[in-house]
Amino acid sequence: MAIDDCLCNSTALTHLTPDQRARMRAIGNCWNDDIVAHRAEMVALYSPLAARMPKAATVVRDIAYGPGARQVLDVFRPDGHDGACPVVVFIHGGAFTRGAKSANGEIYDNVLHWFARLGYVGVNVEYRLAPDITWPDGARDVLDALAWVRDAIAAHGGDPARVHVIGHSAGGSHLATAALEPGLGGLPAGVRSLALVSGRLRADRRPDNPNADNVAAYFGADESLYAARSPVSRAADCPLPVLVAVAEFENRHLDEYGAEFAQAVARAGRVPVRWVRLAEHNHTSIVAHLNTGEEGFGRALDSFFRLHGSEIESERNRTGAS
Repeated sequence: MAIDDCLCNSTALTHLTPDQRARMRAIGNCWNDDIVAHRAEMVALYSPLAARMPKAATVVRDIAYGPGARQVLDVFRPDGHDGACPVVVFIHGGAFTRGAKSANGEIYDNVLHWFARLGYVGVNVEYRLAPDITWPDGARDVLDALAWVRDAIAAHGGDPARVHVIGHSAGGSHLATAALEPGLGGLPAGVRSLALVSGRLRADRRPDNPNADNVAAYFGADESLYAARSPVSRAADCPLPVLVAVAEFENRHLDEYGAEFAQAVARAGRVPVRWVRLAEHNHTSIVAHLNTGEEGFGRALDSFFRLHGSEIESERNRTGAS
């Protein structure tokens, strides 16, 4: 397993003012005391930084991929790319019971604007929430959104054979379940790699889990089912190259579960795995900082995706296919 611990330790937070850096570190030390308030503070901090950065050339909002009001997605198209571009799909977090693809028009749009700048077509997915749904319906929404990408992304300039998917927090749980749960049918063939960022890869209601009630709302009240429903229990069967990332200041236990997942994939030896621990960042800033001036993690994701989509591009170059 490739371990890149404390990625960009020398450059993390350097685009922030000294006061902002000090506040980030102070919040990190007490992150789990009030994760909702601290998340809101991170969104407020990074939104103006994201607002001043270059954007995708065009954004098409709220395209339906299912019948539900929340079964919608946004497409971000890069400037100056007329051919079939690689695709990045982002699945937001929210502890299974809250959250949206865009918190305020900047976060988490920033993730897709970043990748559009690098020549990808970006797709930002919203999904249904507990208690209106329960396990594994979030994964079903992810699969439905990816089926839409497979069938429709070419009309937006994307290549359905080069799709890379990022899941953050609860979105990481849904993505991993979509990839691993046998009864769900598996990911579309065009998905080339996965990134599980601060994902909840093991369900638990431990007394010190700040989202224990949210976990129960989605995974159910019967804790005897949690192990079987946890993606980490099937990590050895991971079908695709996977990057697993956690923040230095994480929602409690998620760093432990991320490491457990990555180690299980590595031991199985079936697919490549990269482990990243992002220094000085927290559960929210690990994605909120993308396209705000700090590029280390964004470049690492891009490199991973391009590495694991390169065989498609190489074959097209060899044959001259479009």
